[in-house]
Amino acid sequence: AALALDNGLARTPPMGWLHWERFLCRTDCATDPHRCVSERLFMEMADVMAAEGWRDAGYEYVCIDDCWMAPRRDEHGRLQADPKRFPSGIRKLADYVHSKGLKLGIYSDVGNKTCAGFPGSYNYYDLDAQTFASWGVDLLKFDGCNSGTLELLAEGYRRMSLALNKTGRSIVYSCEWPFYLRPVQQPNYTEIKQYCNHWRNFFDVYDSWRSIKSILDWTALHQDSIVKIAGPGGWNDPDMATLLGIFVFLSQLVIGNFGLSWDQSVTQMAMWAIMAAPLFMSNDLRHISPEAKWLLQNKEVIAINQDPLGKQGYQITKDKNFELWERPLSGRAYAVAVLNHQEIGGPQNFTFSLTFLGNGLACNPACSVRQVLPASRDWGFYTWVSSLSVEVNPTGTVLLKV
Repeated sequence: AALALDNGLARTPPMGWLHWERFLCRTDCATDPHRCVSERLFMEMADVMAAEGWRDAGYEYVCIDDCWMAPRRDEHGRLQADPKRFPSGIRKLADYVHSKGLKLGIYSDVGNKTCAGFPGSYNYYDLDAQTFASWGVDLLKFDGCNSGTLELLAEGYRRMSLALNKTGRSIVYSCEWPFYLRPVQQPNYTEIKQYCNHWRNFFDVYDSWRSIKSILDWTALHQDSIVKIAGPGGWNDPDMATLLGIFVFLSQLVIGNFGLSWDQSVTQMAMWAIMAAPLFMSNDLRHISPEAKWLLQNKEVIAINQDPLGKQGYQITKDKNFELWERPLSGRAYAVAVLNHQEIGGPQNFTFSLTFLGNGLACNPACSVRQVLPASRDWGFYTWVSSLSVEVNPTGTVLLKV
């Protein structure tokens, strides 16, 4: 078995908020002060997370993505925040976030420039790690743009991991390593887990059903190589900009934004829980619908995602438009998801035998079944040879706990 990055962190998938998908690289604070990448944005999100139940639900990281930096390093070669958008500096921002009982994440890149063209960490790994630690940073998202060769990419990810550990500060290390390797070669996940706490495998998630569906399809296709490596200390990340914002106006994990229907938002939340994925929202928590908030803060779903057994779920069968997924949980329980891919028509029924689950052991000799999403309700007790019939809306998912 692979050893996770030896920093004692990410025993369950990390949870938090990330600016990227919703706010992108907005740097014009003069004309758009409420939506530009600035200390004000992160302080306001920290305020909301502390006051409106997000922190208590488990979302503990407030994460800065690309575009926070000044165009050049300072006279000592250190990274510096843009002085106009972050006039107090990152140390003061970290102190503020910590005062709310939350943790601060930051972004850099393994190459000489970030994806948006700001200074990268190439040849500055130790200095940047020391800088982040001195600022009180708790998580680093380390991108892979502009890294040159695959050898330099791998060397950079290894060196930053060692540099972070050398600081003595507990900093979760989020890598993009396998995503940049995959077009050329199969990633060595055993090695990656030795250096990283979680790692991205696939393209950026977008605020659309097509994006969510493509991530699920990719995960099912590659599950034989990725599911077995996930566990406490190291997790497969479908994409950090993940829960995009369920339904700010009853239409958007990209939940809370604009591109997903309610059923598609339920699917994303349910399937990210099944996949033991890091839960990072990218939405505007200052303006989010009650429906989105209910879904994102749903204690039963979050408990599945955070289950201490730490096993990732997987697809066990596919039948026409339906997929059946399961995830082993602690206490001999299983999370089960029934996903309907059909995009036309009305609700459809999918019937399956409980002998399908857990290699026939999940319900042997009997079990209780509880529906978690799209609404909570008990289904009662069933025997090992029983069948379940589940009605699922188009592009929707029914999440069960057995």
